[in-house]
Amino acid sequence: MALVHYATYNVTPQQTQEEIMITANILSRRGPCNFLVYGLGFDSPLWQALNYGGRTVFLEEDSSWISKMTNDHPFLTVYPVNYTTVLSEADDLLNYVREHRNICMPEKNILQSQCKLALKSLPEHLYQIKWDVIMIDAPRGYSEEFPGRMSAIYTSALMARAASREQSTDILLHDVDRPVESKYSEEFFCAKNRVEAAGKLWHFQIFGDGSSSSTDFCNGSFTAKAF
Repeated sequence: MALVHYATYNVTPQQTQEEIMITANILSRRGPCNFLVYGLGFDSPLWQALNYGGRTVFLEEDSSWISKMTNDHPFLTVYPVNYTTVLSEADDLLNYVREHRNICMPEKNILQSQCKLALKSLPEHLYQIKWDVIMIDAPRGYSEEFPGRMSAIYTSALMARAASREQSTDILLHDVDRPVESKYSEEFFCAKNRVEAAGKLWHFQIFGDGSSSSTDFCNGSFTAKAF
């Protein structure tokens, strides 16, 4: 609780205290665990601390920001990521996925995926890890020339679905008040898997597909649960 108080009052927070508490509670329940975070910010030391003893990895698009943050916080594990999308293409890319279900299915091997949304530029060993918790608070998605979070959402869905049927992945998506975050999460994380919400943060819990070869992420239309 002291760590959460520090993060929300001593620095400019990227999330509200209510939003932070959702992640804190998940990490308290699942930690130490494998925690993948899209984005590197002032709250990164908090996420690292809350997953004490676990593996916490941050993905960041801005090399200069990586240099600054790792200089200030050398204990953080950060990898650069190169996105090939731009926000202005979000609607076209969603239509592309719907028209190409045969190649944009829940692929077990992301590196072999032919889907335009699959993020394949990460260090190869990161694809071999079963991520217990994934937070998506990047890349930038507030102007049309920025990458948007389409690939981050799609790739996170692939990672979650690749697990065995008894394994779950907790996915936290921030800025769901924006159209891309809302539309893409409904498409790939699915309303039936949304278990919690606070402010601009949605929490999904997704179980793996095991050996299933489904071509559909949601297997039909579902209505979101009441929070």
